[in-house]
Amino acid sequence: MTVNADLTLAQKFDMDGFVGTGRLLSASEVDTYREIYDRFLAGEIESGDKRSDLGSHVPRRDGVAENITQIMWPCALYKPLLDMPLHDRALAAAKALIGEDAVLDFDMLIHKAPRTHVPTPWHQDAAYWIDLPDKRAVSIWVALDDAVLDNGCMWYVQGSHQQPLRPHYPTGDGKNIQCDSSEDEPGATAVPVAAGEGIAHSGTTLHYSRGNATDAVRRAYILNFRPAEMLRLERERGYDVGLTDNVRLVRNPSAGEQDGGGRR
Repeated sequence: MTVNADLTLAQKFDMDGFVGTGRLLSASEVDTYREIYDRFLAGEIESGDKRSDLGSHVPRRDGVAENITQIMWPCALYKPLLDMPLHDRALAAAKALIGEDAVLDFDMLIHKAPRTHVPTPWHQDAAYWIDLPDKRAVSIWVALDDAVLDNGCMWYVQGSHQQPLRPHYPTGDGKNIQCDSSEDEPGATAVPVAAGEGIAHSGTTLHYSRGNATDAVRRAYILNFRPAEMLRLERERGYDVGLTDNVRLVRNPSAGEQDGGGRR
């Protein structure tokens, strides 16, 4: 598959830091994943400390459990997911983008309830991770509902993956991290996608999404991949991306706050 007559998906990914993967799930497969997803949200599939609120720094309106529900490691909590089609298809996309040595690092669910209006803060995923010598990594963000501007489609800053990591700092309640950027930054690009379609972004690509201002839910399934040797090194160093300790901190020294902890 090509983006145009000149650029392959991998070339566009390397140039921009993100690229659409096209359709990864059929309509009937999307329905199956939604059913499992909603069992997680309802608590029928127990997620324990793997469940948290990425928007906890903003007051919740009545009746809303979380502004932005994040559930880490759904494939560990509900192992049948590993035998369903998305993991294999996302892995194939990851191998095409970062190399044949790509393996699954972790997966997660991110849900925006109707009318919550809480943006996911600007950040770079690598700020959460320990530093590794091979920086290759890709997240495959898969929409389970049509993702549009008003319900929180992804925004990326084109080319930001080629710049140094920005300083990250805690959100107001100290439970999440963020960095400085905006929709007005040069290269900022909204990427609406239909249910079943995916977008790939690198670990250092700046991204965020608006809050959900619609009456419908916005469900997304994200799968992250990195080289097998880096996965081994990561686990050897005791980091498993929230499997045993689901706390969101700045772990990459390149994204540490500057000037003694001051915000830039």
